[in-house]
Amino acid sequence: MPENRKAAAKVEPLRKTRPCPECGKPSNRDHYPFCSNRCREVDLSRWLTGSYAIPVADDDTKADHPDEEN
Repeated sequence: MPENRKAAAKVEPLRKTRPCPECGKPSNRDHYPFCSNRCREVDLSRWLTGSYAIPVADDDTKADHPDEEN
């Protein structure tokens, strides 16, 4: 009976495969969203060396008058 359940059950992946952000190959479940550990480490290296940066918008209204309260 358990064999029938396994054959009849449809298992869908948790995430759809998509291209690796580094090389464009299909992503791998173990290294998602990358295709391999190498691509994952290349991306991490870029973050750690400062090649990637998150843009920050400064609030100009607070910079003009820091001592004043609203």
